[in-house]
Order: sequence, then C-alpha cells, then structure tokens
Amino acid sequence: MARIIYIETSTALCSTALSVDGRIVSERRDSERRHASLTAPFVKEMLDEQGLSVKDCDAVCVGMGPGSYTGLRVGVSTAKGLCFGAGIPMIAVGSLDTLVWQAIGRGLLPDGCRHIVPMIDARRMEVYTAVFSVDGTQITETEPKVVDAGSFSDILSEGPVLFIGDGASKCSPVLTSPNAFFVQACPEASSMLVPAEKKLAASLFEDTAYFEPFYLKEFVPTVPKRKVL
Repeated sequence: MARIIYIETSTALCSTALSVDGRIVSERRDSERRHASLTAPFVKEMLDEQGLSVKDCDAVCVGMGPGSYTGLRVGVSTAKGLCFGAGIPMIAVGSLDTLVWQAIGRGLLPDGCRHIVPMIDARRMEVYTAVFSVDGTQITETEPKVVDAGSFSDILSEGPVLFIGDGASKCSPVLTSPNAFFVQACPEASSMLVPAEKKLAASLFEDTAYFEPFYLKEFVPTVPKRKVL
C-alpha cells in the first residue's frame, strides 16, 4: 500500500496530511502562522496515530509554492529532513494546483463552470495566479498579477469561473461579472493527494538535495523603521 506524507505551508495555514493506499487517513491544521513550531510535530502525531514511522512511507509530498517565503522554507526544509533521514523520495505539487484539486475534490465548482482560477495573496491587489480547466489542467503560465476590473474578462465572457484561494475575496469587489464565483480558502495538504499519487506512480521525484521552492518573486527583506539601541 502506498503511504504518502503531505506538507503544505505556502500560506497562513500550516497543513499536513497522511494517505494510505489513496485515502487520507489523518490531517492536521493550524492557521496561526506557527509553521516552524508545528509542521514537524504534526507529521509525528499523524504517524504515531497510525502506528507508522517515516521509513514506512513511500514519499513526502511538499507544497512548492508560490506563496509565503518563510512558510515555503519551513515546509521544504521539513520535507527534506524527513526524506534524507528515511531515505525516501520527495514529490512537489504547486500551491495553485492544490487549490484547483481542492475545488474539484470538494465539489465547489458552480454549475456550468468552464475555468478555475486559483489565487495566492501577494499583498495589495496582486495575486499569484494562473488559469486552469475544470479537469485540473493548467492553461496559462503562473504569474504575479495585479487584478483590476478588466482582468480575466476573456474567460468570464465564456461562462462561470471559480476564483479560489486566500487572495480570492479581495478581488470580488473588482471582478463584478455575474459569472465570477469566489471561495476564500488556503491550500490544504490533503488536496495534494491526486497529483501526488500520479507523480508517485510515474516516479516523478524531485532532487531532494537541490530542490528549491517556487517563490515566483525574489524575497526582499525589509529594514525596520524603528531601531532598538
């Protein structure tokens, strides 16, 4: 039986899951941005709950981004540590893909929906996004996009479009088409199951030593305005 550990930390939600033979058997979630202190303990709790060790698993699947720089570093670092320690391969799934499969798997698509547009919040009116078909196929390249009234007008003219992600609700006052439907959600580890199972079956593994998250934009550190002497 295939066993996969899932880690998704690209947004405010710290999410882990464990699947056995294509079924999620355990999950953990926390939305308080405590990724560094909770990700590894969550994994241990799930494994202990099922009487398993990391070495009993076939792979670790990690959310590769785009998303929060710090969150992605925590998730990928944890995944690498588990893989190196147990000698098992690493699978990576994009955070936008996870949102798409979340929408598909949970029956969130409105009637007649033609496209899914996952949105990861990138501050102000910018989101990390791409357009997907309702079978999970990515149609456009992933990009940082400033959303305005004319955004996505081409696909909105064709029929219902689901916008899903932690950047969805802030775009709803701008995207006023009656064909626009919004679900505010963070990508969850359990929703990586379908793409991860496909990659495991095809042995599409990452190079654990050299793998880096998909940040999409360079990290720019900020300098505090008030310095402590």
